[in-house]
Amino acid sequence: MHLAIVFTRILFSILSLFFMTTYMIHYPVGSLTMKILTGLCLGGTFTLLLIAIEMFFKRCSLRMFNIATVGLFSGYLLGKAFVLIFDTVVQSTSLSLTLNAPVVEILKISFYLISLYLGTLLAFRFSDEFHITIPFIKFSHSVHRKKDLLLDAAVLSDARIIDFCSHGILNNQLIVPRFLIKELQSNFECADEGIKTRSKRSLEILKKLETMPSLNLRYSETDFPETRDLTQKLIRLARLLEANVLTSDANRTHTPSNDEILFINFYALSNTLKPLTPPGDTITIKIQRYGKEPKQGVGYLEDGTMVVVNNGGDYIGEVIDTQVISVKQTSAGRIIFTNALVEEGSPLYEPQPAYDSHD
Repeated sequence: MHLAIVFTRILFSILSLFFMTTYMIHYPVGSLTMKILTGLCLGGTFTLLLIAIEMFFKRCSLRMFNIATVGLFSGYLLGKAFVLIFDTVVQSTSLSLTLNAPVVEILKISFYLISLYLGTLLAFRFSDEFHITIPFIKFSHSVHRKKDLLLDAAVLSDARIIDFCSHGILNNQLIVPRFLIKELQSNFECADEGIKTRSKRSLEILKKLETMPSLNLRYSETDFPETRDLTQKLIRLARLLEANVLTSDANRTHTPSNDEILFINFYALSNTLKPLTPPGDTITIKIQRYGKEPKQGVGYLEDGTMVVVNNGGDYIGEVIDTQVISVKQTSAGRIIFTNALVEEGSPLYEPQPAYDSHD
């Protein structure tokens, strides 16, 4: 690929120098030497211009090029229609007497520019919906592409999504539906203070995600006014965009979609990424309360993981060393069961059954 790019650059550099020099040699004014030098300078300048354009469009994909081509072509047809209508109006009215030729040409050029701009802008904005309006056009990635992820309200209310996105794992993948933002904004008028608080937090987190330039957060303008249920709207949009849904709502992950749409549970994903604590590891933990079983104490790690400490009930409010005996994964998260190490070098207490102390 690199060799092909270098070959292309060299080929067009030679062509630019040749054609510019040839043109200047046949120019009627000036000496031959001056014409050759001028042609070489023009060819070199044009070569640098080509390379600059290439570097500018380096981040563009073939998909973007195709969308731009369709947008420009649609804009040209729209401009052609405007110009035909304008000519008809001018010829059939007294405008042909009041407008001089330069003004007419400027107006026609303006029609074309406006049409090209609108065509290209709308093509990029609604590229995912081309196959709805034009059935034989669909700008989709290859089968092996990474699927985009639609964000729902539940995951937007979880501040951990900010730290997760800051590491670049989800760059160019996240899409936020506009109908979701409208729903969050409408919740400000809700009487339930909890709903209002979550909606406000979700919009604040969304603003922070927008400030990440590398994330390239996108918005989908597609709405389904005939569907009132937000989950069904997400499913329809995910099916339309061939995307998955990122959520932290456990109930939503069991929603039947009847297709290949995947609901990815962000809460379960964050639990999976917590550090492993194999049996035998030592954990220093502050005992915060009693457990359900006699002499059990309960503490929490910084990430919120519950630690059940056998023989830790006598050390409420103290920080002690414990040794891991087992780890249990529950629907509420990970629970670590440990034995207390009372003093340095003291023998371990006899392992006790790992009771679930989750209230």
